[in-house]
Amino acid sequence: MGNVMSEDSEHARRLAQNLVELLSPYEEELIQLERDAPAYGPLRRALGIVIAEACYCIKDGPAPQENLVPPLDDEASRAG
Repeated sequence: MGNVMSEDSEHARRLAQNLVELLSPYEEELIQLERDAPAYGPLRRALGIVIAEACYCIKDGPAPQENLVPPLDDEASRAG
């Protein structure tokens, strides 16, 4: 099961990398357009958010599900 999770995570990172590579030139173009026509600002910001979220997936990504629950013998569970 862990191997499938690892493969899914790697696949998601590759897709996110492709998304960043595909959208980055459009964001640069929108920056140029926004200088002359501020109405492009919301579109540029939305695209920037998508790129930032894809970068998060590539670099940080969520912790694997198995690491979300602390071990039963940790200090926090003994305090309760």
